[in-house]
Amino acid sequence: MFLGNSDVIEDIEEAGGVDDPAPAREACTVLEALNRISGKWAIGILLNLSHGPVRFTELERSVPGISRRMLTLTLRNLERDGLIERTVYATVPPKVEYRGTEMADELYASLKGLTAWAERHRDAIARSRDSYDREQAAVGAGDL
Repeated sequence: MFLGNSDVIEDIEEAGGVDDPAPAREACTVLEALNRISGKWAIGILLNLSHGPVRFTELERSVPGISRRMLTLTLRNLERDGLIERTVYATVPPKVEYRGTEMADELYASLKGLTAWAERHRDAIARSRDSYDREQAAVGAGDL
């Protein structure tokens, strides 16, 4: 089991075990929230929204590789979780803007730290991947 998950299990057991549904529900909610923000597209969207309101098409252009459908689904889920607000303006055609909530602003501070970490270690990670891939290729070539 991943070491970080053992704390969740211990917390549930200390709170009354799996027979008590409240701690299990709370743990599930925490894991769901972490899964939501760690998804492939959510961080890019949240980082874009940290600078102020953004329209759908601007988000679509600023998040490389995202499809319209995936952008729509991710925005809906982030809105459902209270991380973004959607505002529709009564114009023709309708104008829709998205902005991060206070909760997203708090999360942004953590994402900023995570982004800085990734930037600092980008070269080391690339070197490690190259080394690993070469070793695996050598081992795989020996299997033939």
